[in-house]
Amino acid sequence: MTSSGPWPLLFLDVDGPLIPFGGTGYPAGDAAGHPLLARLDPEHGHRLLALPCELVWATTWGHEANEVIAPRIGLPALEVADWPEPSAQEGWDGLHWKTRPLLARAAGRPFAWVDDEITAADRAWAAARHTAPVLLHRVDPRTGLTAADFEVLARWLDGVVRGGC
Repeated sequence: MTSSGPWPLLFLDVDGPLIPFGGTGYPAGDAAGHPLLARLDPEHGHRLLALPCELVWATTWGHEANEVIAPRIGLPALEVADWPEPSAQEGWDGLHWKTRPLLARAAGRPFAWVDDEITAADRAWAAARHTAPVLLHRVDPRTGLTAADFEVLARWLDGVVRGGC
């Protein structure tokens, strides 16, 4: 980003966006390890690193994403978003349990969040409470991140970096 501040954040979920569920034509997984790791697209790391943003894991994989996912797709170790205890997630009025912690983690910075469970309630809540530009981008969990998803992210992030969002 320009001298006006740091890069926008991109909070990245693993299950759904990077490891698609459903669909056909995926390679068989290694029975000794996680059965769906073979569905990771090694090109995703390069495409994510090309985006003008600071990547942060936003996944229940936690720090294990740096050990298991990152090396398979060519990413360096990333920061990991912290999550509240499950009991603290109750009563969030239809919001995804990640929504509030991610807005708190962004601390007023522009951010995009890529997940397969984002809803209109999450978008409305974030838009009403986050003054910086925000993009909550839902990925189809059957396909994971596609070229079209990367285009949306690149266009939005470029707009934020150039001050057009």
